[in-house]
Amino acid sequence: MVASNPSTLHVRHVNLARGFRGGERQTELLMRALAERGIRQSLVCRSDSPLRRELADLDIALIAANHQLAGHFAGGRADLVHAHEAKAVHWAYLQRCLRGTPYLLTRRVPQPVKNKPLNRRTYRAASCLVAISSVIESHLRARGWAPVIRIPSALARLASVSDRVEALRERFKGRRIVGHIGALVDRHKGQRLLIDAARRLRASFPDVLFVCLGQGEDETELKRESADLDNLIWEGFHDNVGDYLQVMDLFAFPSRNEGLGSILLDVMDHGVPIVAAEVDGIPDIVIHEQSGLLVPAEDGKALAEAIAQLLDNPGLGEQLAQDARQRLTGFTPDAMAEAYLALYQRICQDNI
Repeated sequence: MVASNPSTLHVRHVNLARGFRGGERQTELLMRALAERGIRQSLVCRSDSPLRRELADLDIALIAANHQLAGHFAGGRADLVHAHEAKAVHWAYLQRCLRGTPYLLTRRVPQPVKNKPLNRRTYRAASCLVAISSVIESHLRARGWAPVIRIPSALARLASVSDRVEALRERFKGRRIVGHIGALVDRHKGQRLLIDAARRLRASFPDVLFVCLGQGEDETELKRESADLDNLIWEGFHDNVGDYLQVMDLFAFPSRNEGLGSILLDVMDHGVPIVAAEVDGIPDIVIHEQSGLLVPAEDGKALAEAIAQLLDNPGLGEQLAQDARQRLTGFTPDAMAEAYLALYQRICQDNI
């Protein structure tokens, strides 16, 4: 028998990712919000997972699993398992086979799930499939493998420190900042479109500086391809993202594919106007000419034109940013936690 009472519920999260990107941030945000509600939790993760460091202040059991076959008999029984990424789905399926524990999975990427035997088996065995955006929801419903609901990702409330913000303001004095944050993987985040836009706007907006935060496999090539530009800099990885958001005049997000684009929620939270690609889950967050400007995907010219529009009309940017902030109530960690908690209880009740 499994618990349906929140005070006795034990949720086992599984995230076997090596790094710390958007999905891991969302795992952390959810676990923190559930901890505030007194939910007992454990986490299955790699022995070198950054989540161990990020969650070190929480009273949770950590179970080491460097692959899907490990950790299945550690930590006692949980009432249900929540798989947060692809490898975690396989772990959760094995746990159900071995110990009978029901599981749900959160799908964060916009590509349709491949119709392979293992995918069919692991998705059909889940009690529920959670999509973080409308495009992912439609893909999952089209498969018809298990019940589907949508629970969007949450903003992270990225803090800023006044001294660090002032130092950045001094460093970029006299420049208007077009910011970008994302892993330097062009096939995903589209940084080559930023290079194209920076090149197009270089002469007409000499005071504008593109500031790109992140690291990734394309870093060397992107730097080489933009070496002739004096209006674009690659800042590398920084954990004080909130400080940088405070000095941005607008934010450019030309992703080629995007499950949702949760960084956009934090951009909105800091009051920065957005220009983003109209692709996959991004329109769930950015409503064209209401909470930002959307441009066609894969179009550097359209990206540059939209950036120029906001640079020429700061009042429009301020209005878009103000309207965007009003949309954030449905994208908070509390809202996400309440939605998942209701789902956990329903799954547990169904499995009594």
